[in-house]
Amino acid sequence: MDMKLVANTIRGLSMDGVQAANSGHPGMPMGMADVAAVLWGQYLKHNPENPNWADRDRFILSCGHGSMLIYSLLNLAGYDLPMEELKSFRQWGSKTAGHPEFGHTIGVETTTGPLGQGCANAVGMAIAEKMLQVRYNTDVQKIVDHYTYVLASEGEFEEGISHEIFSLAGNHGLGKLVVFYDQNFISIEGDTHITYTDDVAKRMDAYDWHVQEIDGHNTAEISAAIEAAQAETEKPSVIICNTKIGFGSPNKEGSHDCHGAPLGEEEVVATKKNLGISEEKFFVPQEVRDAFAVRLGELKKAEAEWNTTFDAWSAANADLSKAWKAAMNGDLPDLDGKMPEFEAGSSLATRSSSGKVINALAKEIPYLVGGSADLAPSNNTYMAGLGDIGKDVWEGRNFHFGVRELGMGGIMNGVQLHGGFRIFGGTFLVFADYVRPTARMAALMGIPVIYVFTHDSFCVGEDGPTHQPIETIAGLRMIHNMTVLRPADANEVVESWKAALENKSGPTALCLTRQNLPTLDRSVFPAAELVKKGAYTLWQSGEGTPDLLMIATGSEVEITLAAAQKLGEEGKNVRVISMPSRELFEKQSEEYKESVLPDACDQRMSVEAGTSFGWERYVGRKGVMISKDDFGASAPYKVLLEKFGFTTENVYEKAKALLT
Repeated sequence: MDMKLVANTIRGLSMDGVQAANSGHPGMPMGMADVAAVLWGQYLKHNPENPNWADRDRFILSCGHGSMLIYSLLNLAGYDLPMEELKSFRQWGSKTAGHPEFGHTIGVETTTGPLGQGCANAVGMAIAEKMLQVRYNTDVQKIVDHYTYVLASEGEFEEGISHEIFSLAGNHGLGKLVVFYDQNFISIEGDTHITYTDDVAKRMDAYDWHVQEIDGHNTAEISAAIEAAQAETEKPSVIICNTKIGFGSPNKEGSHDCHGAPLGEEEVVATKKNLGISEEKFFVPQEVRDAFAVRLGELKKAEAEWNTTFDAWSAANADLSKAWKAAMNGDLPDLDGKMPEFEAGSSLATRSSSGKVINALAKEIPYLVGGSADLAPSNNTYMAGLGDIGKDVWEGRNFHFGVRELGMGGIMNGVQLHGGFRIFGGTFLVFADYVRPTARMAALMGIPVIYVFTHDSFCVGEDGPTHQPIETIAGLRMIHNMTVLRPADANEVVESWKAALENKSGPTALCLTRQNLPTLDRSVFPAAELVKKGAYTLWQSGEGTPDLLMIATGSEVEITLAAAQKLGEEGKNVRVISMPSRELFEKQSEEYKESVLPDACDQRMSVEAGTSFGWERYVGRKGVMISKDDFGASAPYKVLLEKFGFTTENVYEKAKALLT
């Protein structure tokens, strides 16, 4: 395969796509075309006719703004991405969005756009590969043996997430992770040296990475660097590629002018002449088509050989094969009778009951893995007796992410995208703001990661307002396709975990208390399995349509119920609704929603130890919201409950005022 011709073909397609859209980033694809050509033309293990081959190499274009690079590669390699899609770059209904999107474009492993997140996903994928190896490979057959390759720009290395995840990758010795660093010293505002003068080689060496530096336009150096990276098994590899942004452009090469704007029709023609390729738009030489056809044949043969190995492995290892299929499909066992039982009247923080549930689930779901951002003892996320995950220790089930919430979220996405595991990650709810950018990407991609957010209100107490998440739950609820659950007692925790596991189309956030809550007697109150409906009538003092609806979540259900029962003793017909999840409730039928929140009752109140934002949709114009719309304070949590009005007496008084 003529790598220079392939690289120039990629440059031509990238220029043409951006020019046709009159929008996009041609400079990076033109600069990294040589690296991409060598990697895809000689080394990347994949099968365009089976993009989901389990043992394929993962390729991540972390600098997603250069998306015409991956679209060009997918087209040339033989994926189902016809040239018409490249011609429709960034247009309505096309498969070639401005930034690559997982699930939207075949062959795209993860959604990249926010710089650095693709790198974090890649670290998660490389970890997943290591973990699968020790679980399923045998001395006779290796069914898991692949690399994770990343193309990253200087922007990725500037973003804070890169420091978190590259540090952890070095610590964990991810020898099959290879990052190509596009060092062209150009950003949107100009030369990167105005803000960024890091010695990247020294930085990555300090992280304990294998470091190489090459001419990113020299195909022989690129090839040698890839082989050296593959030979290094103890450390992740970074290949610093010195390139020219907009390579080949007579007037814009090396300039920020070609970073985020089309070259212009005249400059495109001039560049093609300079590169010695056809001026025809979206032109692919037959020689390039033929070369990739040969390569496709080699790749199909490689998968066929793997299939033969897999079949032999499966026949010889029935139990492993069964476990593999369950893990890859995300099959859930019947959990009835296998979850912990909580005695009515017992007092337990929901973070503690969650910990008991996690350990019960771990016994039933072997592919469930998880951890915490250095808060496992507080989050109750540790799976007892199941070992840790770290350098040379991949059999375990417990991650130690370190104080790296943002990195944790990106790694979780990567592990989940890779396949073979279901992952959860924990931290304090207030630090969900650090996780949020990765949580949004999980929601966008529709991947079922689970967040365990504890210390879910100002009842954190003495740590004060810096650690009291007043507005955080509302922020999570605003993320489309994010399911948020705030259980009221240990039984609701059990059902919340079931709902989280059954949600396979997006992320779930479990918001749990630090303080103890009473366990409701489910022989008296409705079964907690109604959590799956998002909201349900917990108690009503009378029959028919109530005079007042009292909606509460989490720890506030207790005081709301007590206040309602007091009103009931006075002859008032009031209904208490436990609403652990707005998102699940909104998915129910109109009939069910009406049965819980009847339109005929417009006297309503909400009780939640957080911001009032969002509760308007449920309490209406005449409603009352007992909430906290400023920041917290440092004091014992029982003092804060009284000072902030989260007492049975205050709820009772506010409700009584509504009824008069």
